[in-house]
Amino acid sequence: MNDVNNWKQLAEKEAGSDVHTPRMRDGIPIKPLYTSADTAGTTESMPGFAPFARGIRASMYRGRPWTVRQYAGFSTAEESNAFYRENLRLGQKGLSVAFDLPTHRGYDSDHERVVGDVGKAGVAIDSVEDMKILFDGIPLGDMSVSMTMNGAVIPTLAFYVVAGEEQGVPANKLTGTIQNDILKEFMVRNTYIYPPTPSMRIVGDIISYTAEHMPRFNSISISGYHMGEAGATVVQELAYTIADGLAYVDAALARGLELDAFAPRLSFFFGIGMNFFAEIAKLRAARVLWAEAMAERGATDPRSLMLRTHCQTSGVSLTEQDPWNNIVRTTLEGLAATLGGTQSLHTNSFDEAIALPTPFSARIARNTQLVLQHETGIADVVDPLGGSYYVESLTHEIAEAARVLIAEVHALGGMPEAIAAGLPKARIEETAARRQAAFERGDDVVVGVNKYVAESTETPEVLTIDNARVREAQIARLGAVRSARDDAAVADALQKLEQAAQTDGNLLAAAVVCARQRATLGEISEAMAQVYGRYVASARPIAGVYGEARRGDDDFARAQSQVADFARAQGRQPRILVAKLGQDGHDRGARLISSSFADMGFHVDVGALFATPAELVRRAIDGDVHAIGVSSQAAGHTTLMPQLIDLLRAEGAEDIVVVLGGVIPKEDYAAMHAAGVSAIFGPATNICDAACDILDEITKRQAGEQAQLF
Repeated sequence: MNDVNNWKQLAEKEAGSDVHTPRMRDGIPIKPLYTSADTAGTTESMPGFAPFARGIRASMYRGRPWTVRQYAGFSTAEESNAFYRENLRLGQKGLSVAFDLPTHRGYDSDHERVVGDVGKAGVAIDSVEDMKILFDGIPLGDMSVSMTMNGAVIPTLAFYVVAGEEQGVPANKLTGTIQNDILKEFMVRNTYIYPPTPSMRIVGDIISYTAEHMPRFNSISISGYHMGEAGATVVQELAYTIADGLAYVDAALARGLELDAFAPRLSFFFGIGMNFFAEIAKLRAARVLWAEAMAERGATDPRSLMLRTHCQTSGVSLTEQDPWNNIVRTTLEGLAATLGGTQSLHTNSFDEAIALPTPFSARIARNTQLVLQHETGIADVVDPLGGSYYVESLTHEIAEAARVLIAEVHALGGMPEAIAAGLPKARIEETAARRQAAFERGDDVVVGVNKYVAESTETPEVLTIDNARVREAQIARLGAVRSARDDAAVADALQKLEQAAQTDGNLLAAAVVCARQRATLGEISEAMAQVYGRYVASARPIAGVYGEARRGDDDFARAQSQVADFARAQGRQPRILVAKLGQDGHDRGARLISSSFADMGFHVDVGALFATPAELVRRAIDGDVHAIGVSSQAAGHTTLMPQLIDLLRAEGAEDIVVVLGGVIPKEDYAAMHAAGVSAIFGPATNICDAACDILDEITKRQAGEQAQLF
């Protein structure tokens, strides 16, 4: 105690009395000093032993380093295959496949709703033939393959099984992971297809099928990553991810499966942001919480208690401004993941706040892991930060805070019920709004963006994708597949799949038969949709959180005043339709704009997800809006925005101002302005400034029309 008092006296002398005041990082109070007293309530465990806070293996990276993965998909199966093979040659150890949005949403590339999305955010997979090309020359019996797929998980996994068969690799020899985590899609990412109840049935069918036929394959990767990207705190991400996992376990148990028969093949996926020590503690706490929960459910196999996880560095922490700083951010996040004990890791490329990564930026991202693995000595010591007063205390505190949220979910009946009530989504959106306000006030410093801003920076080369070319190639291959197959056999297989959906037949088993007959992804998805329908989410943005966080702020007051002036002059509030176009379900930006603009006084109409340009134009005209604000995250804007504006002109609605926000490469700005987009707002835009700019655009448009009349 004397040592602590001596420290207090010296610290006050050096820095003043406020040195004792805890600071908040990500909602967690952080003390200025930690001592052995802060770890008095924690229980020490050893690596390889429950509850695995120090790692699931006794030797951890000394026995086997983490797997170096790169999550990638480049438009076509041919281009992706070439990228994978080169990365494997250069030291990558596992494949992580990124699919394009039509594939995620269960549409073939020739569907009318996916014109602007084919090949834009990953590889397009329409049939087994695409999957075979994707893995051409890559021995699936030797290579671990991770696939981020949730909506169209049944046809995608069926294609993979059949591609393995036709390579000579039976299902029981395949290794890897399918994400198969639909609950988080209803919370944050939105690449769902079917309603929640049949979606959970699909998860259970995959767990059951893989337990019987694919013992080396992970049937699910329970993902917190997208929660973090949507704005969740480390505690929220941890709690809701564990709660999702428990929902899947309980669903499998309800089907009569033995816990130890499937639990060892469950895996997790966490995001790693810039809250360095909290991210390390989050992974340690996750292992503790999972071991406790599995023990409570009666697991006896030690492997059932182990939380095995893949990690990916944060995308939302990447900045468009001064993007070279992102290399530093990704390095630190990768370091946190490895110090936290991840089993595999993907490091984002520095240009991903601007566009999809180039081969150049992907090489830097991959080499970041290789440097960490081979040059830093991280792999020499098991749990290097174990025993740190700060890390041990933080691990305990994060676990305790997560238990509170998990109990809240349990009180509602479980995660499906909590999602239906809108609880996790609302909590995450509130956090995102507060974070945005803190960034705009300058309370949260982002170097090169809201502090230490360079006068000018070099813009890196970005990857551009010819969406029309990719779609044409996919349609041609679809035509070849359909013309070469036995249509009667396809129809029979699809009918049996539909029957399985109506009864209790295993959907994956039925889909594998469909895949062998060359049924397409869209056909398999539609057969199930005939029974289950397609899910349509309701838009319920939060209110008041952004405004409360910016209360008393000059920028916010200016925006409110300008909105009020407009309303007085016009006799009504400014009306804006905030929308997403195409199959891009990432709606954090759109929902944040909706809630913050409403707090400023706008009348906000929230558009439905997955809209076509024609649907959006009709809604804008019927709603008599002054402006349409489109949020784009997956590059569909290059095709869809010109279509939207042409349709407005055709309807005589040129008076509606169209603005665009999100991940928009600078190279796209000229084309977007030429098409008729009035303003473009990139990442890290100040929302109050954007609101005022949009009001100015509306006023200018109205003034121009008045001038034409006279």
